[in-house]
Amino acid sequence: MASNVSSPPTPITLPNSSIQTSFLPKTSQLSIFKKKKLVSCKASNEHSSSSNRFDRRDLLLGLGGLYGATNLANDPFALAAPVAAPDLDLCEKSTVTSNSAGTINVACCPPKLKDAVDFKPPNFSKIRYRPAAHLADRHYVDKFNRAMELMKGLPEDDPRNFMQQANVHCAYCNGAYDNSGLGIPNQELQVHFSWLFFPFHRLYLYFYERILGKLIGDPDFAMPFWNWDSPDGMVIPEIYANPNSPLYDEKRNVNHQPPNMVDLDFAGVEEGLSNSDLIKSNLSVMYRQMVRNRTATLFHGSAYRAGDKPSPGQGAIENNPHTAIHRWVGDQRQPYKEDMGNFYSAGRDPLFYAHHSNIDRLWNVWKSLPGKKRCDFPDTDWLDSSFLFYDENADLVRVKVRDALDTTTLGYDYQRVDLPWLRYKPTPRPRSGRGRGRGHGHGHNHGRGRGHAVAAETNNTGTIRNVYPIVLDKLVRIEVPRPKKYRTRVEKEEEEEVLVFQNIQLDRDVSVKFDVYINDEDDETPTKPEDSEFAGSFTNLPHNHHHPGVKLDTNMTLPISDLLEDLDVEGDDNILVTLVPKEGKGLVSIGNIKIDYIRD
Repeated sequence: MASNVSSPPTPITLPNSSIQTSFLPKTSQLSIFKKKKLVSCKASNEHSSSSNRFDRRDLLLGLGGLYGATNLANDPFALAAPVAAPDLDLCEKSTVTSNSAGTINVACCPPKLKDAVDFKPPNFSKIRYRPAAHLADRHYVDKFNRAMELMKGLPEDDPRNFMQQANVHCAYCNGAYDNSGLGIPNQELQVHFSWLFFPFHRLYLYFYERILGKLIGDPDFAMPFWNWDSPDGMVIPEIYANPNSPLYDEKRNVNHQPPNMVDLDFAGVEEGLSNSDLIKSNLSVMYRQMVRNRTATLFHGSAYRAGDKPSPGQGAIENNPHTAIHRWVGDQRQPYKEDMGNFYSAGRDPLFYAHHSNIDRLWNVWKSLPGKKRCDFPDTDWLDSSFLFYDENADLVRVKVRDALDTTTLGYDYQRVDLPWLRYKPTPRPRSGRGRGRGHGHGHNHGRGRGHAVAAETNNTGTIRNVYPIVLDKLVRIEVPRPKKYRTRVEKEEEEEVLVFQNIQLDRDVSVKFDVYINDEDDETPTKPEDSEFAGSFTNLPHNHHHPGVKLDTNMTLPISDLLEDLDVEGDDNILVTLVPKEGKGLVSIGNIKIDYIRD
């Protein structure tokens, strides 16, 4: 059992079970944390190199917005800048829309009580450790409950009040802030779908935690994390399931209360999987997202600078399992899938903070895994992007991304727990009679048993070509050419082969999920996350925008270097991509699919 402690608690040993033999030994897992410092492995205060600047020019041109070729004079980056902290005077009501419930406006702007001061790193005498919620002892739980009671009991206009803190997420994530401080019209600030996702939420939780500690007079207090990436933590922690507790929220899916196990590949419907199958699926999802997404862009998300259109592209963890858990917890009976099921209301569920605390922990874990590219961005446009939060003294604080790179400089770390997903590498499906798995059969994969998918119009090879944009109203297969083949091991280490989905468009207020399979035409058994052919998913959590009719227009990048090795198809000229809509069928379109190579 774990409490709020001043040194790393004893590593947790999971009980014996049918999957115990597949766990990585504790010594191997914990050595990862002990041997590698959890900070950026690049010079975080240096400007980007000239090669990085060239790459940025390409990116800005590709976005096709403010930075058109005619605007790039002598210095093509004269206008590029970090995303600035919002002007609170420009905050507007957040718009929330549902096809069934219509549109409402929600006031979620914080009070402007005083001018902002710049953040200063905290002084502390010892590191506080965030415990796994399912292992917290009674003394800790009592202290946590008391802190939450006091936060909820603060005056409504106190920026530290529970609802005011929940509104912080609403304002930053649901279209309340106008990013026009640089004279750029109609550019709302959005911290999801980009490289701002991890640092914003880390800093949000940091100030939230400091407020709780101040209220109970304990500067060493640390919030718990929901350890949903390990089997014993894959149910909603008991401390959040007591209706008499201030940690409880009645707006949760009634079918997903304990002892029901979370589905990290959730697509809006119940799968009917056994717990053992769910564990295998969940751990395979975690392996793919944590191990294979080994560059900053793949893990954090795409660059987002002042003047860029919002939502350029999600990173691995934000896309999944982050969104899957939000939707799994959200109450489907509510008109807007409240609370966790919609950006505007997610912070109203205390479980939100335990969920995001685990995501924050995974940022630390990702940087501790082997691989020289597991580094944060050195780009000053990322490092100098800033946000506004109220601290434990109700002071408005301006804080930058560079302040959030190392949790120990913020005074906290995480209880050490096992990482069983490290041993759940996906494996190729059996391919009886089909050789190396390429083939051009005409079977249609249905995907995890979620209903019979309808094939798209195809040519005589069973694939389609040059049909963009693709509307995902049914299963689609398309052959995508590979620019490079037979790369050396050094070349593979230098650059990751990726599958890029460009101009994914959909209404922001709908739930969408589609899965991506590579070289998979087997219609005998459904494809699952534990199969190598499963490349990943695109997901969307409902949120809104102030400009009616403006769709979410984003991109997705999936790593496929390891996948192609697993399938033994690295020498092929093309790969066969299968797209399977799982939720929001017909509500999303894709502008282009291509293979590219990235080197962060």
